[in-house]
Amino acid sequence: MARYKIVLLDALTFGDTDLSGFDPLGEVRVFETTSPQEVQERITDADVIVTNKVVINDEHMHNTPSLKLICVAATGMNNIDLEAAKQRNIAVKNVAGYSTDSVIQHTFSMLFYLMGHSRYYDEYVKSGAYSRSKIFTDVSRPFFEIKGKKWGIIGLGEIGRGVAKLADAFGAEVCYYSTSGKNHSQPYERLKLDELLQSCDFISIHAPLNEQTNNLLDYEQLLLCKDGAIVLNLGRGGIVNEEAIARVIDEKYIYFALDVLTKEPMREDHPLLEVKNKENLYVTPHIAWTSVEARDKLITSVIENISSLK
Repeated sequence: MARYKIVLLDALTFGDTDLSGFDPLGEVRVFETTSPQEVQERITDADVIVTNKVVINDEHMHNTPSLKLICVAATGMNNIDLEAAKQRNIAVKNVAGYSTDSVIQHTFSMLFYLMGHSRYYDEYVKSGAYSRSKIFTDVSRPFFEIKGKKWGIIGLGEIGRGVAKLADAFGAEVCYYSTSGKNHSQPYERLKLDELLQSCDFISIHAPLNEQTNNLLDYEQLLLCKDGAIVLNLGRGGIVNEEAIARVIDEKYIYFALDVLTKEPMREDHPLLEVKNKENLYVTPHIAWTSVEARDKLITSVIENISSLK
């Protein structure tokens, strides 16, 4: 087997995942994070680059004549100049499907957190309020069942279909909106976007960010949602206008759960940090993909992509 000079540019995104599988493939250099200014110095003389979010452009490729393969430790490859790589005969390989189950699971985790008022009840007990209660229960924050509710899915790809399957198992009525306009083969009812927003109790987004989905849900669209609706974005930041969320959440009875934002990490002056109805908002720091099993699958697949290099 050929031995390569391999550079991992943002290994901190893999957490404590075992990276020793790279060692038999050659000389491995691991950097936890890499700034744009540090990229070129670190990849010079590399045969293989492994990047999650670090951008690799045409200039980087031009100045790294030894480069044979760029491994994107993710599904999306928008951080790579693919046309430049093609022209320079540099292979680019991503990893698809590794986090499907993890994202599906986190979708329901976010839903249950908001729907069941988990934060309120946890704090109610830990504050000592429950110990002082005159009754054995607390029904001050009512929650509802998924069964019999309508669940709309925006983006019915592999993850969307997995969410639909579980929502169906819970007894929800599932429908979807096709962001490409080409999806007609599903067993679920296909609706126009406005129809879905107006009729659904739960709306989950599992679409990629592209020309069709950028700013798909703006202020006007969010106002169409039913009172009490829960909107979950586990697709990409930019699909839902975050400034619009910050307005709508304080203007009507609606819940939002977001695992993705337009800019990550979240900027310090983000309007979502200033909303009044904080109990109706749940934001996680892009963790839906990060189950231990998903990260293990990701690294295993990246190693396989390098091993298959000819």
